[in-house]
Amino acid sequence: MIYAIRELNQRTPRVLPNITIGYDIYDTCGDVSLAIRATLQLLQSQTDHQNCSRPANTHASFRETQLKAVIGDSSSEVSISYASTSERLSNKMKFPTFLRTISSDENQAKAIADLVMKLNWTAVAIVGSDDAYGRYSSERLEKTFKDTEICIDFINILPSYFSQNKSETHKWLTDLVSSINSSVAEAIIIFTKSSNVKLVIEAAIKGRLNRTWIASDSWSTSKDISSMQDIELAGKVFGFISKKNDVPGFKNYVISNFKNTTNAFLDHYLTRINCSHESKIRPEGSKQWLDPSCLTKHIDRDYSYNTYLAVRVIGEGLRRLLKCDNQQCERTPNFTALELLMEIKKVNFTVNNTHIHFDSKGDPSLGYDIVYWSTNISTRKTHIETIGAYFSKDGVKIPEGLESNVNVSVYNCSKKCDPGQQLQEQGKRCCKICVQCAEGDFSPKDGEECKSCGEEKYSSPQKDTCLDKPVYPIWLDPFNIILCCFQSLGIIVTVVFIIVFTIYRNTPVVKAVGGNLCFLELFSLLACFCLTFNLNGRPTKASCTLGLPVFGIAFCLCISCILVNLLQIVVGFSFSLNTGTWIKKLNKPVAVVSILSGIQFALFVPGFYYFPLTPQKLPLAEIIVYQCNTDSIVFIGLMLGYNTLLALIGFLLAIKGKELPDLYNNALSVAVSMLLHLLICIIFIPIYMNLIGKYKRATAIVTMLASSYSIVCFHLAPKFYIMLFRQEINNERAITENIRMHYVQRGLAVVTS
Repeated sequence: MIYAIRELNQRTPRVLPNITIGYDIYDTCGDVSLAIRATLQLLQSQTDHQNCSRPANTHASFRETQLKAVIGDSSSEVSISYASTSERLSNKMKFPTFLRTISSDENQAKAIADLVMKLNWTAVAIVGSDDAYGRYSSERLEKTFKDTEICIDFINILPSYFSQNKSETHKWLTDLVSSINSSVAEAIIIFTKSSNVKLVIEAAIKGRLNRTWIASDSWSTSKDISSMQDIELAGKVFGFISKKNDVPGFKNYVISNFKNTTNAFLDHYLTRINCSHESKIRPEGSKQWLDPSCLTKHIDRDYSYNTYLAVRVIGEGLRRLLKCDNQQCERTPNFTALELLMEIKKVNFTVNNTHIHFDSKGDPSLGYDIVYWSTNISTRKTHIETIGAYFSKDGVKIPEGLESNVNVSVYNCSKKCDPGQQLQEQGKRCCKICVQCAEGDFSPKDGEECKSCGEEKYSSPQKDTCLDKPVYPIWLDPFNIILCCFQSLGIIVTVVFIIVFTIYRNTPVVKAVGGNLCFLELFSLLACFCLTFNLNGRPTKASCTLGLPVFGIAFCLCISCILVNLLQIVVGFSFSLNTGTWIKKLNKPVAVVSILSGIQFALFVPGFYYFPLTPQKLPLAEIIVYQCNTDSIVFIGLMLGYNTLLALIGFLLAIKGKELPDLYNNALSVAVSMLLHLLICIIFIPIYMNLIGKYKRATAIVTMLASSYSIVCFHLAPKFYIMLFRQEINNERAITENIRMHYVQRGLAVVTS
């Protein structure tokens, strides 16, 4: 400080022309009472601005003290400090006049967090002490890490002076070492006094922990710790120290003042920095003298530069306040300390390549040097070297070779995952492993958190991207095209049958299948084939209604016509008086068809009035299916069940009709048709009810087509063949002869004309 003031007064060009700065230096000796005494001596000439009254007959004159600024000691909380880093001092409500030329612990916490991320570490531990420095710094660091992806494995707050409580020290150290041994932290950050750190490092050396440590500015350059025996067994040490620079001419000043001299005042200080063992014997006597090179080495690690900046800041504030140039000052040095403080807060200048100004909290625009403790294997001496720097705007700058890209820590904890994976915690805190994303989730790069693809997309097999889900049903689907071919064929065949049956409408074979009722049967079949097209494309409200429900009514109409035809055959050949009476009552084709179809229609109306079928979007794992909602599934089941019941009755009547004379095997063809329909219902309806996916509607189409084709192929096609290719049996004579032969074979007398 003395050198800085002298340099400020003597430098050329003059900072303060015709003005010389003086100083008073007090040693607090680290004692509160001595600090108070020194403070009172500083203030003894100050006016008491809070004493606003005095007796009227008292005449007094108060003068402004010559003291204009205070540079506090290393733990100072007033005026300008060169060493106090506590974040609390940035609170201007409590410390309105406080400024400093060293970065606050808040910036140090940010710098440490930035270094941890730069070195690709994902888990750390924090060791602090229960004092203003250790606790507040640990809390600030914890808060800083919460804003990042860094996990804090544990926080251990030691008593402030736990090194002085020998009865408890062993227990505290044992607990701390146990926590470190079981931890997966890649770095242990220590915020406490160097005396406390020394005990922790001693325990680490004894336990051969071989961990990575991050030192705060309180011990990052401690010669006392770095020179400990077997320090390399503790592990690697990274540290932060307030940004340093050379004080111009200061090393030469130290050498010239202390060369070949003894200085009792410095003995205690030299012992603290391990320089006493480097003193030398004077040639002319037995007295020892100080080797100044040891002292100059320590300059690089102490607060010399911060002290120099504090003096230069005051000088710049005075220069601004007194409006000085290199020749003179416009204002006389009559000003208050408050005026000077206001000007100091506004300084913005460069000192020896260090740009400095103060923010609203009174903190300077300084960064940190990043140091590393390098141990020489041969000499086993530790050298503290600067490997990088930190500035709030630019972040941490270190050699690229130090940056780590390892994705798995030495504790087998994953840091990053491949695309398609995400980190998931396992048993230990702060230790994660890579797991595959679930179906429908993806992780694009670097193992980011798995995210949902949403309803419209699905995840790729590698789970690294999302793909658009294909939408079904689509017209160009191969299976859909095949179904369309069968649907179209069914329509064409049915139309051809209608034409042929119309041409031969007066022939016996047409009358045998119901006469005019067979045309109702054919048109209902044509409707069945046409209605299947409602299930091919994307459903609409109309297609949902005209699909299965209306098909059920049309197919019911078709089966009703077949049942009436069977009743006609049974009535025609029933010669029992008792049987004939009740069967003949049912031989009313129009009424029976109307009643049977009406029941089906009665099932349709209420179900689809209260539960109308509407299109529904169903997102599945890898596709999107559009289908009709299933709110009316009960009524659809009743309609299909009713048709199945009619088919069963038709099958039983057809079996009974096989005993009657039947030239055209009508009963047999009906029996086969109804049996096939029953089998189709037994097989396909449960499949349809339980199937989910793009082929659900296709299954319904197959069921409808199979049922319709069973009637066309096994009931109507044989009659079609007879009309075109067996016309010799399509006449009354052939029918009469067939009936006669039937009863002759049964041994019954037959009257012929």
